Amino acid sequence: MQFALVVHPDCRRHRNPPGHPERPERLTAIEQALQHADLWERLPREQPEPLDPEALLAVHSRNLVERIQTLDRAGGGQLGPDTYVSEGSWTAVLAAASTAVHAAEAVASGRLHRAFALLRPPGHHATPTRAMGFCLVNHLALAARLLMDRHPVNRVMIVDWDVHHGNGTQEIFYRDGRVLFLSLHQEFWYPGTGQVEEVGAGEGEGFTVNVPLPPGTGEGGYRTVFEEIVLPLGDAFRPQMVLISAGFDAHQADPLGRMVLVSASFGRLCGMLVEGAQRWCEGRVVGVLEGGYDPQGLGWSVAHTLSVLAGEALESAPAESLPRECPYATIQARIREVRGVLRHYWAI
Repeated sequence: MQFALVVHPDCRRHRNPPGHPERPERLTAIEQALQHADLWERLPREQPEPLDPEALLAVHSRNLVERIQTLDRAGGGQLGPDTYVSEGSWTAVLAAASTAVHAAEAVASGRLHRAFALLRPPGHHATPTRAMGFCLVNHLALAARLLMDRHPVNRVMIVDWDVHHGNGTQEIFYRDGRVLFLSLHQEFWYPGTGQVEEVGAGEGEGFTVNVPLPPGTGEGGYRTVFEEIVLPLGDAFRPQMVLISAGFDAHQADPLGRMVLVSASFGRLCGMLVEGAQRWCEGRVVGVLEGGYDPQGLGWSVAHTLSVLAGEALESAPAESLPRECPYATIQARIREVRGVLRHYWAI
């Protein structure tokens, strides 16, 4: 099984104001955890070629792309309450986008079996016309669109487990029946979208699936959602590729979420997707880094995830106590609600 970690040093060139949770040190924390886990040297790493900036127009308006470039040249500026451009952000955006596209295309071509794009800034909040939520452009959505444009790939399954709803990815594919978009996120949280009733429109109706979960949801709740919704949908849809919007801010220590996953939880959830992908698409899975803002929680959550994707054992990992989860009955009620909506579209 061929796996690669796709990285680019220019992803560190985007800088937010002091105190902002999305910062270059996030990548440093991941690298340190991988070194401590004896994975950094064992995982093959690839660096992509620069992406043609025109490729961004596959999912974004020219106005948004040019505004990022203009602010970069001016030395920086603000695109939203929490979303900034600095000198170097444009270079970082192209590096991050090329990293996601490289990872996805390497797997689609058969050169790799699985891959993970280790990038920043994150992307899943970026809509076709708007940068928001720390996100300037939507790297995973771009990779998915180019897969379908450039390769014989007609069914892509995107699983977004970031604690925040992937509103940008949803908007980009809301009318596209080739993409099954599933988001598991904290309910009533930023950016306020992702209700159960948001199911897609036109040819994409039924292909957007939102599972808003209550604060305090832990591994038991997430696993149940995977078992009763995510995996059955995959069995019905039979994707040719699985892409993970891999945010790690549902970790119990993260300052921007109220979920209670532990680092190893992400590896076990990833393992469930890999097992499903073995049935659907010969195990072709690509992960793209999104959120995660507690350095140790982020680093070790990524380490557990990469261990599963690469089939490499962790040499060591810090012990984490299992937190108390919200009531199981609350999770089951939400699952029944989601399945009640899905029964109009899927036999699961």
